[in-house]
Amino acid sequence: MLKFVKQHMSTIDGVAIFPVIAFLLFACFFVGVLWWVWTSDRRSTEHMSSLPLDGPSAT
Repeated sequence: MLKFVKQHMSTIDGVAIFPVIAFLLFACFFVGVLWWVWTSDRRSTEHMSSLPLDGPSAT
């Protein structure tokens, strides 16, 4: 199976750019999530952490 995929991927021009694009997307997402966590308000984080325990009647 891997030989089949490897053979067909090697025939595509410019296929080497896809791993670079995937890594850049992952890195941007990871940095974005880190930034969001560091800049989030502590009260909103505590509120979100208690939501599953509050039940459907809490607003």
